[in-house]
This record gives sequence, C-alpha cells and structure tokens, in this order.
Amino acid sequence: MDPRLNPFAPGAGTRPPELAGRDTILKNAEVAIARVRRSRAAKGQMLLGLRGVGKTVLLNRIAEFAEDEGVLAVMLEAPEDKGLAEMLVPPLRRVLFKLSRTENAKEIARRGLGVLRAFANAFKLKVGEVEFSVAAETGTADSGSLESDLPEVLRAVAEAAKEADTALALFIDEVQYLSGADLAALIVATHKLTQKGLPFVLFGAGLPQLAALAGEAKSYAERLFEYPEVGPLATEAARAAIASPVRAENVDITDEALTEIVEKTHGYPYFLQEWGSHTWNAATTSPITISDVFAATETALAALDAGFFRVRFDRLTDREKDYTRAMADLGPGPHRSGEIAERLGLRVTTAGPLRNGLIKKGMLYSPQHGDTAFSVPMFDEFMLRSMPDWKRETNTSKRRNTRKQ
Repeated sequence: MDPRLNPFAPGAGTRPPELAGRDTILKNAEVAIARVRRSRAAKGQMLLGLRGVGKTVLLNRIAEFAEDEGVLAVMLEAPEDKGLAEMLVPPLRRVLFKLSRTENAKEIARRGLGVLRAFANAFKLKVGEVEFSVAAETGTADSGSLESDLPEVLRAVAEAAKEADTALALFIDEVQYLSGADLAALIVATHKLTQKGLPFVLFGAGLPQLAALAGEAKSYAERLFEYPEVGPLATEAARAAIASPVRAENVDITDEALTEIVEKTHGYPYFLQEWGSHTWNAATTSPITISDVFAATETALAALDAGFFRVRFDRLTDREKDYTRAMADLGPGPHRSGEIAERLGLRVTTAGPLRNGLIKKGMLYSPQHGDTAFSVPMFDEFMLRSMPDWKRETNTSKRRNTRKQ
C-alpha cells in the first residue's frame, strides 16, 4: 500500500484515526466539563493505566472538548524533576492576561495577576521571561506553603473565569511524578474550589499507582474524582481501531488478519497503531491478509524494541536490568516480590530498594501489597529478547567479582 496514505499514527500521545472503545470515559468527561462551564458541581477524572493504553490521547481529547465549550484549558505534563508551582505560573499568567481583556472580568483578573505574582515571589520561582504588569497582592498566596497558597491562586483564576462566564479546567499528565506535597496541595485546592462552587475541574492521567498515591496524599481524594481504568481494548473495539481506518482509505482487510493483529497486540492501543502501520506498508494489494500481518510482525517488533521499549530500558542501571530480567523469567506478572528476589538470589530486603527505584522511575507498580508488575505492556517479552543469555548465577557472580576488584 502507498505509505503516504498510511492511516495509522504510532507515536507518543498521537491521536489514532479511530478512537475506539473509550466512549464512556469521554462521555462522562464531556458531562463534567459542561456542568462546570455552567458553574455546577462535577467530578474530574484521574485516568489510570499502563504505558501505551492511550491516557494522554484521552486527556488531550477532553482538553479539546473543553476548549470547544469555551472553557479555559491548561495542559501540563509533570516531569520527574520539577515542582508543580513552577509548572503552573506561566500558563496561569497567560489565562489571567486573557481574562483581563474581558470587560466583566478585567478587575478580578488583574487582582488575580497580583496573587499569582505574590505566589511566584513566595516560592522564588525562576520562570524564564515571565513578567507581571501588576504589583504582588500582599498577604495572599505568599506564605510559602503550597498547600495554603495553591488554593488561593487557583481560586483567584477561577473567580475571574466565573466573571467572564467561563470555567478553568486543569489537565495534568504523568501525575504519579508529582511529589507527595505537590499532589496533596493539588487535591486540597480542588476540594476547596469545589466547596465554594467555583467553575474549576481537574483531569489527570497516570500509572495505576496514582489512585493509591492520591489516597495517601489526602484521604478524601477518592470522593473528588472518578478513577476510570484505561486498559487494553476489548476485541471488537480493537478490531474497529484497525478496520475503520483501513476501510476509510477504500482498502479491505480480512477477518483473519484482524484477529492476528489483535492477538499479537493484546489489544493495547499503541501496539495496534504500530502493527497497523507496518501491516499497511507490508501489504501490496487489497484486501490486507494474514500473510501481510506475518510479514509486518518482524518490523513492528523491531520498531518497538528500538523505540518504545529501548528508551525505557536505557534508563535502567545494570542492577535494575537484572531485576526486570528476573521478573521476565517469571512471566508477564504480577509477581510476588519474594519470588523475584529469590530468582535474583537476593533477600527481599536487599531487593527492596531496586524495586522501589523502578517504581519511582515508572517502570513497575504494585497492584496490591507485596505484588509487583510491569507498567509497560509486553516488557517481559522485550527483556527476554534483549537479554536472552541472562542467568541469575552468572549475574550474581559478575557483581561479586566487581566488588572484589
């Protein structure tokens, strides 16, 4: 098939041509946005799922809907090495300047800029070329305590949004990377603005441990948000994610080919896009057949190994690679932490710091106490391919010899 017409879009957060199987999540989000737009109470969402299930795509789609509704949308991605306060100041400044050009909200927005400046000063934030044209609002959001100050900042923006007959929607991807203090402050702010009936809603996305992290940060977090699980697509939705884009290009695909793609990808959206793209390029005529899928599997796996998996693998230390390789020996998981330690020839207490480091890096998560699982689908298969000759005894001896030298 002509690669210029390839309808598939494997990429980080790239919207697929067919957003299949997520109707309930999107519908609930649209209702929440519409209610907040009218200053009515609504719960935001924390989307939970592994890598490659399309959380970022969904978050972006909900943000698009908010903007279509005239809601002020602020989109952030939480990095591992940056605080929430520093991330928020530049986009909130842009929002307030926009609101200051609205006649009804002009004065409240200007006061909001003063509150934001006081907030930035209190946290000694270095935010590039961000400048303020107003004086700091002394005594508001300037205590230096994020849990006290963040609600005041977001309240100032939400009040200005209300005067402008709109709402503020905050979208944060990779929420699990926020520090415990940042996450707690965000939850407190959401709670206080909700109690005051202000037009504000928060949507986030993160790895499965996010629900537990939110609960640990503030016990009432479970009542502030919905926590939809974003997993692999059901069979019919996965087939539609491949068939609909293909047929939109006036090309057909056989049932056997669709079945093979769904089986190879386990229904994970990112992998569906990868297999779909390589299958399209492998095919020469319509209909696309199972033979085309067989031909595409080798190139699809090579692309995943070189990109999707490799960028995560390269972040690991040698000992972390041993840990994940031992997990892969045990299968897809989840596995008991003791079983992994035994496979490594280590005590559980010795293996514990490795496990914790991998969780912090977003490579693993704990579905329940004592269990450990990969946060990246099919990573066990990649580890077996990338370290085929790994043996516990060999690696243990290697570490001992290194220590003796």
